[in-house]
Amino acid sequence: MTDCIVVGAGPAGLTAAIFLARFRRSVVLLDGGESRASLIPRSHNHPAFPEGIRGPELLSRMRSQLGRLGIEPAPLAAGTAHRLPEGLWQIDTTQGPLTARHVILATGVRDRLPDLPDARTHVREGLIRQCPVCDAFEVTDRRIAVLGSEDCAVSEALFLRGYTADITLMTLGQELPETWRQKLAAAGVEVDDRTVRHIEARPESGVTVHLPDGTSRRFDAAYAGLGNEPQTDLARSMGLPLLPDGRIGTDTHQRTALPGVWAAGDVVTGLNQIAVAMAQAEIAATDIHNRLRCREGLSIAQQPETWG
Repeated sequence: MTDCIVVGAGPAGLTAAIFLARFRRSVVLLDGGESRASLIPRSHNHPAFPEGIRGPELLSRMRSQLGRLGIEPAPLAAGTAHRLPEGLWQIDTTQGPLTARHVILATGVRDRLPDLPDARTHVREGLIRQCPVCDAFEVTDRRIAVLGSEDCAVSEALFLRGYTADITLMTLGQELPETWRQKLAAAGVEVDDRTVRHIEARPESGVTVHLPDGTSRRFDAAYAGLGNEPQTDLARSMGLPLLPDGRIGTDTHQRTALPGVWAAGDVVTGLNQIAVAMAQAEIAATDIHNRLRCREGLSIAQQPETWG
């Protein structure tokens, strides 16, 4: 049994584990696969890195920092979880159950990518992009496509219009509500609602959208405005209620609706940014440490359950 199990080894999960280890708490960090941050070609949006930093490098630095504290991420996927009669949480992994007093869910989201070969490689190359908040500045005055027809695609196209006048919303053959068309037209965003035969991405030529009539359109980069899927299978197995957007709601201490369970990072409703994920993880880890201090008689607080 450990003080805390952290599920997910992206920026949020690694930060939580670093903080807990520095608080001298026992922690197990479960790494079930590739973090979304590992696809970032170079982030210029993360403070303190004026030349930008590659996602894999950032994760490597954080793993190294955690390793110096004697903790290595466990390459285990979390399957289901349930609360034990004594109030502890048991998480079933691919190599057996683990038990902890507290759990931090940092399971993130998975972006829906366009249907093209090796799409994840093209994300790493910066040809297929997923976050205008993160990198719209880097495509200033470039020729940009936004792929999709849902509200997230329309919102991204309008957001990007503040950076470039050459932007096209490719709806992939889907119709848009007239009110959206009017707003896009007023903003100067072109709408192309033709179906797409296939999409090709090459570092030397950018993104080429091939159309059924044999013609094609070339862009410097394309944003996948196809939405994402919060990774909440473990949360659902716990019985944790989700918000309408499918993500996890928390209070100001990153506590969820379940006792002993916190959440941080992109799986939590809010702004999907590395710095935000780290801050949420720091808040969650500190709250857990303070609760443990209270139980140990090392705090003037008497009722940690009423904090917040």
